[in-house]
Amino acid sequence: MHGRVKLKSTAQQEEEKRKEREKKLKIYVATRDACFNKRKEGAMDDEALQLTQQLLSANPDFATLWNYRREILMHLETVKEEDEVQKQFDAELVFLETCLRVNPKSYGCWYHRGWVCGRQPKPNWTRELSLCDECLARDDRNFHCWDYRRMVVKESGVPVDQELQFTDRLIGSNFSNYSSWHYRSTLLPLLHPQSPDLPVTCPKSSTNSPPNSPHTHSHRVCEEQLLKEYELVQNAFFTDPNDQSAWFYYRWLLGRAEREEMISCVYMSREGERVVVAFSRPAQAVGLMLLLDGKMQKVEWRSAPPSVRHSPVWICEFPPGTISDINNEHNLTVHWTEKYTKRECALYTGRAESWCRDTATDQELFRSELSVEKTSVLQSELQSCNQLMELEPENKWCLLTIILLMRALDPLGYEKETLAHFQKLKEVDSMRSSYYSDLCSKFMIENTILKMEYAEVRVFSISEKNLSTLCHLDQLLLVTHMNLCSNQLSRIPPQFSMLQCLEVLEVDDNLIESLDGLSNLPKLEELSLKNNQISKISQLEPLASCPKLTRLDLRGNPITKTDNIPAELSELLPSVTDLML
Repeated sequence: MHGRVKLKSTAQQEEEKRKEREKKLKIYVATRDACFNKRKEGAMDDEALQLTQQLLSANPDFATLWNYRREILMHLETVKEEDEVQKQFDAELVFLETCLRVNPKSYGCWYHRGWVCGRQPKPNWTRELSLCDECLARDDRNFHCWDYRRMVVKESGVPVDQELQFTDRLIGSNFSNYSSWHYRSTLLPLLHPQSPDLPVTCPKSSTNSPPNSPHTHSHRVCEEQLLKEYELVQNAFFTDPNDQSAWFYYRWLLGRAEREEMISCVYMSREGERVVVAFSRPAQAVGLMLLLDGKMQKVEWRSAPPSVRHSPVWICEFPPGTISDINNEHNLTVHWTEKYTKRECALYTGRAESWCRDTATDQELFRSELSVEKTSVLQSELQSCNQLMELEPENKWCLLTIILLMRALDPLGYEKETLAHFQKLKEVDSMRSSYYSDLCSKFMIENTILKMEYAEVRVFSISEKNLSTLCHLDQLLLVTHMNLCSNQLSRIPPQFSMLQCLEVLEVDDNLIESLDGLSNLPKLEELSLKNNQISKISQLEPLASCPKLTRLDLRGNPITKTDNIPAELSELLPSVTDLML
């Protein structure tokens, strides 16, 4: 046995480790308590800095210690010369680098580093940019570092084209670098903004921001650059069809610009002497004023749905007798002072209602406005994706992108193919089947709105389409008759109260349990709810606020099996004279 190294047993090794941990913990706790005592005493000296440094070197996520350290540094700023302060902060940055080696994703470290650079008399932004390069080379998905880099770029005025080249390098070395794709999407609109004469809706750049700052507000990307980006991203997903990063970026490229904030519709009715104003986007009624026949009107606005601060639809009533006489003509002007815009509407003699609006087709709501050049390129992109699908028939990203390309090019013309692709998506990606159902429902509703407006009717019918959700209800303000039968709807959402002109609603053969959205519909007269999941009287309570409801069909619902239903319904809904159970 001579000459052999004596090995300790596992139990002995564990015991020694335990004792070592206890020893370190005692030192840590003692140091922490000493540090807290010094802060309590208001000590702002080098010893306190050393104590916090000792603790933070072991645990960089101790937020209280970073706060104490900043208090000390701010005190030292007041008692030291500028050169000494500069050296103090330089030393602090060196210390922070050691902390980042312990935890490269420490919130406290990155925030403190930004704070130090912000107070340093002569910050070295070039050094900070190099540090970001080094950290991202180790982990290109360190979002703490990405956030810090954006701050450095903003403060140092790095040109946008230089940062775009940086994303080129990272994407070129790794197509899966989602952070780089995202950063690219923030830079492109600044370097290649969409021409002002094209529809843009993003706010103008802040006058306080540098001209090439990635933090200035931006427009959409110009078409010429978009065409180049298509080629770049296509190389990525043909290289690795299953990587989601490039596909998400591609969806951003295909996205349409947000609508301009404006008044999209004004509706006025002698019945109830109501005015309904619809906005292109959810907004507050702040600054909304009415002039009737040239005179300012004092009204109270309420949102639809009720009690919502930002809503696309707002409603008010004039005092009794203001516009009720059908023999009088009235001119209404709605001013929205927040956006310096207005809209006029005339209510002529003999007419009970009137409106003025932009249609979904006028506004190109459901697809991008395409030039001939972009249309031809997107056709080529669609062809390329179809070729990829032949090679990868079960690639969900490819299938979804094909759908989006079809939507951008011709939503009505590709409707049949779109439905088929959604069915395929549900099969190959069954875990997200509900998401695809909701997205398909959204697209089918958009198509139905377009068809309805091309026909210039106020009837909205979309039955037997497996709808799982309702959307774009603000676009249906003027609809009088709606058919949603034989779908998969489980509720009537609160946004349904935007349909202020609705008279007849058919929702037979669905899965409806909630009728929250059917409250405060002033013109609703007929409601058919056959074969749904209404089982309690309480589920029908929203209908009590519909004063003109006279016909209600509840056949085929569980509620019909409850005793004394007619009497209870008569008490809840006295206006209903034609009840079918």
